[in-house]
Amino acid sequence: MAAEWRGKWALVTGASAGIGKTLAEELAADGTHLILTARRKERLEELARRLSEAHKIKVEVFVADLAEPGAPEKIFAFSKAKGIEVELLINNAGFGVYGEFAGAELHRLLEMVQVNCSAVVHLTRLYLPEMMARRRGDILILASTAAFQSVPYISTYAATKAFDLLFAEGLAEEMKPYGIRVCALCPGSTESEFHEVAGQAHLAPAARNKETAEKVARVGLRALAAGKSYVISGAGNYWGAHMQRLVPRRFVTRTAARMFRPKTER
Repeated sequence: MAAEWRGKWALVTGASAGIGKTLAEELAADGTHLILTARRKERLEELARRLSEAHKIKVEVFVADLAEPGAPEKIFAFSKAKGIEVELLINNAGFGVYGEFAGAELHRLLEMVQVNCSAVVHLTRLYLPEMMARRRGDILILASTAAFQSVPYISTYAATKAFDLLFAEGLAEEMKPYGIRVCALCPGSTESEFHEVAGQAHLAPAARNKETAEKVARVGLRALAAGKSYVISGAGNYWGAHMQRLVPRRFVTRTAARMFRPKTER
């Protein structure tokens, strides 16, 4: 599946851990050259060294924090300075914040919107015109099963992922005449650092039915190669996301609230 991009360049954001790291590994194994970007330099450099040695590919590292509004421009300028044509853009970076909205730190909520939404739009807008001119290119955007419903106590996160899903689906249709594929990958609970960063590692939904990052990455790359505009990883996640359309939205939200409500409020 990742052989689609053999010998081409892919840019992976949030590549130092979790699904981003695994996507980089999957692509490298099939001969894709990589630009890896994230906040943690040591992790990126170690990953770059390992992948380049194991798979004889070119790997470039650029340390950036997408919570900073100027970061996408810096990443784009880096790739241009290296003379690299990015054929596959993977907007993977993102994080969540768990807890009652009014008690969350404002700057953290706004950083989440910046990373999960604004940076996705910004990077896509920077790289897409060149793809359109070449009439080839692919974009994978990490959404979530949370994109399909409101989720109390991670309300802002779920809203950002709904944005990512709708953005990807709309863009996929726009780009069809140019031969450019766009897909939103919607995983459920996945084995990664996400729940720890979000502060919800203790929740039952976070602990049950986790998929591996390897499985999620392969599902996403396969769906993108097949020209799908979105994909939900896992049969249970798929049916859970779509069955809720058959019941009142308020019921779905109340059920999610019972699952995610902090223990101190129970």
